[in-house]
Amino acid sequence: MDGITAVSEAVNKPRLLIFDWDGTLSDSAAAIVGTMQVAIRDLGLPPREDQVIRELIGLGMNDVLTRLFPELELNALKALLERHRAQWVNETREAPLFPGALEALQALQGQGYRLAVATGKSRRGLDRSLRHHVELQRLLVGSRTADETASKPDPLMLRELLEVEGLAAGEALMIGDTEYDMAMAAAIGMPGAGVLCGVHEAPRLSQSGAAVLLEDVAGLPAWLASPRNPVRES
Repeated sequence: MDGITAVSEAVNKPRLLIFDWDGTLSDSAAAIVGTMQVAIRDLGLPPREDQVIRELIGLGMNDVLTRLFPELELNALKALLERHRAQWVNETREAPLFPGALEALQALQGQGYRLAVATGKSRRGLDRSLRHHVELQRLLVGSRTADETASKPDPLMLRELLEVEGLAAGEALMIGDTEYDMAMAAAIGMPGAGVLCGVHEAPRLSQSGAAVLLEDVAGLPAWLASPRNPVRES
């Protein structure tokens, strides 16, 4: 297996590549689950299994909390978590990027692609991550987070990035590890590339509209450049 699985018909060669963060560029799933479990334990919240939390990575915090604790009042829960966050945020290490992710983005930018991020993280959380991964930050032309626009799978963050760049949905490619990423892209006719290094498995990604499945972001430059891929010139 060469790590590339074409799922659907050919798509136009993109000008803008939009990446999810957690589970796509950053190997952060375990850290996110662990941090949430610490908060659940410290605050005496109803226990939840690791896999239940993991499945929700990629959504905005409001959606995560509503799905995890439908029996609790959202604003009160957010206030509890915010106070808890103030205690542990400085002790939490920033998750590393997946091997080869930075090099892949550097190569793609050098080939003329414009790069952006669309994430379920908060703006504060993404900015913290980008300050740590400054080499990657320098490559981006824009970003959108769940707390400054609509949360995935609503495609508003993609629409806003397209508007800034003056592009149509078919001129961009969404790269992500969850069905939420693929679904928001499909909602506006944007092709999606699913990566298998994150939290959702291949069937969920393909059923949500992924045009191709890659082992990780490191394989994206080769897929875009290969004559065997389903990308065609627009």
